[in-house]
Amino acid sequence: MDSSSSFNLELESSNSDNSINNNNNNNISSSNNNTSAGSSSGGSTLSRYENQKRRDWNTFGQYLRNHRPPLSLSRCSGAHVLEFLRYLDQFGKTKVHTPICPFYGHPNPPAPCPCPLRQAWGSLDALIGRLRAAYEENGGKPENNPFGSRAVRLYLREVRDLQSKARGISYEKKKRKRPPPQQLTSSASGTAAQHSGDHHEG
Repeated sequence: MDSSSSFNLELESSNSDNSINNNNNNNISSSNNNTSAGSSSGGSTLSRYENQKRRDWNTFGQYLRNHRPPLSLSRCSGAHVLEFLRYLDQFGKTKVHTPICPFYGHPNPPAPCPCPLRQAWGSLDALIGRLRAAYEENGGKPENNPFGSRAVRLYLREVRDLQSKARGISYEKKKRKRPPPQQLTSSASGTAAQHSGDHHEG
């Protein structure tokens, strides 16, 4: 088996543990079972993130080595990152309906359809965040970081909008409700009372 085949199998196995849901769980990452039982919950979260980031970085490095012609990290650009993201789509598990599909925009389709499976936007967004950090941790300069390029940001935005419409899901973050301005109200009432007292004294 050549390196390309083994790479494909590695990606397929890493995706097999992921479930499809409307909360947009990461389709690329698999659960990490290497966390020590004695670590705290905060330490476990950090360990899972670091382990996943290392796996993602190794996967991208393997992709560069399998590239034709092979690519060095120093010559990697935003265009190569986009190529990598599109390559990962073949291992996606999120159904993205086409505009001609009767379930287009339906968050819970009542029946199967032949629409393609893709990597969920949230998966790609989280992946790019990890790779962007790993690039700089491995000696890359922030100003040359291909994972932070404008082309990559625009691509992620395009994927988010397309999947939001196709799946009938909003990816907008919920705005936190601001607490009522009690202090302002109390200070204002105090000022009003003071003015009232001034009038009475006059």
